[in-house]
Amino acid sequence: MENNVPLLVIYTGGTIGMIPNEKTGALEPFDFEHLYAQLPILKRYQYPIDFYSFDPLIDSSDVTPEFWSKIARVIEERYEQYDGFIILHGTDTMAYTASALSFMLENLNKPVILTGSQLPLGMLRSDGRENFLTSIEIACSKIDDMSVLSEVCVYFEDSLFRGNRTSKFSAENFDAFLSGNYPPLATIGIDVKYNFEYIAKHNYKKLKVSYNMNNNVAVLKLFPGISKEVVKSILTIEGLKGVVMETYGSGNSLSAPWFIDMLKDAIARDIVIYDVTQCKRGAVSLNKYQAGLQLQEIGVVSGKDITFESAVTKMMYLFGKSYSPQQVREFLSIPLRGEIDK
Repeated sequence: MENNVPLLVIYTGGTIGMIPNEKTGALEPFDFEHLYAQLPILKRYQYPIDFYSFDPLIDSSDVTPEFWSKIARVIEERYEQYDGFIILHGTDTMAYTASALSFMLENLNKPVILTGSQLPLGMLRSDGRENFLTSIEIACSKIDDMSVLSEVCVYFEDSLFRGNRTSKFSAENFDAFLSGNYPPLATIGIDVKYNFEYIAKHNYKKLKVSYNMNNNVAVLKLFPGISKEVVKSILTIEGLKGVVMETYGSGNSLSAPWFIDMLKDAIARDIVIYDVTQCKRGAVSLNKYQAGLQLQEIGVVSGKDITFESAVTKMMYLFGKSYSPQQVREFLSIPLRGEIDK
């Protein structure tokens, strides 16, 4: 492992950067310029690390597409200066940010690793130390002078995941994230064990960054007893371009004529409907049951094994490129950054 790899740590906010106030005990963000005082072990590794802290910091629950663009711009403007980037981020929307950045940062050939913690760095049992230090080690790893990683990842509690394959599933456990449909890129114990067959290959092309994320999308989550009024209120939103429809099991929905007619009407108005399963593992297969076949026949797009977070951000990204509805449907059906199986 190289010891002279310059890294940029981007602190956006979140639990990991909080320490107790010495007088009040209340949690407050600390200055990452003083990180070596909190983690003196960093001095032993002698990693050249620079820090960029957002001002103001943001609670991850307040993250917006505009904020993703700010992160992407920080990376683009400093891309040639650093061999890797670590983003310290709140856990609540980390999977959304990782998914969004994976689409926005096209031709990425350096590691971008998002990490955070369930307990603040300043607390005795914090998981933040291990998450942060291991992210540094992974970001510095090279083979034949090339970074092992060339994609957006999430590192949390001994596992490195592809960012756009990741979901948060626990609000209280240290292993808060899972990748239900894609193996970990690496598992960490005494050694870092990379699963090279699942890691994206370098493409050696110039980085291209897309900043326009069109958020004229909505979510229609099905549940037993959903009413016509609820469905109509979503499908008739002014300016709506796309709907991520969370369905049951392998992509099934209710087959009531009123529901199918509403979907057909929306599709006729060039609204793209993307079928994503509510399950954390498994995939949409619209040719498996009659309910799915009916959706396929009217033009609903199968989300295959995509995560909900990736589905939403991919749709924003594609509409931000000003593609036609038909082009968006086509691109939703194929992997752009390894977010779905072929």
